[in-house]
Amino acid sequence: MRAALRKMGNSSGVIIPKPLLQQIGVEPGDDLDLSLKEGQIVLSPVKRSPRQGWAESAKKIAEAGDDSLVWPEFSNQDDESLKW
Repeated sequence: MRAALRKMGNSSGVIIPKPLLQQIGVEPGDDLDLSLKEGQIVLSPVKRSPRQGWAESAKKIAEAGDDSLVWPEFSNQDDESLKW
């Protein structure tokens, strides 16, 4: 697969096709590590926390009013004392 190097302001860039992004498990907006290896540019996904984004998602769910307990007989009391 080939891609053209494009001028982007004072820099240059390449459009990466979606199938390639899917193969390395990233999507637009994700951070990538860039490095040079034997004269080639290597892009690698930045390792992220498994719970990254949970707080933002929970806030959106609460704002939508969709945060009621699924099993009301189990409360969330003392959740803040749990250790993960």
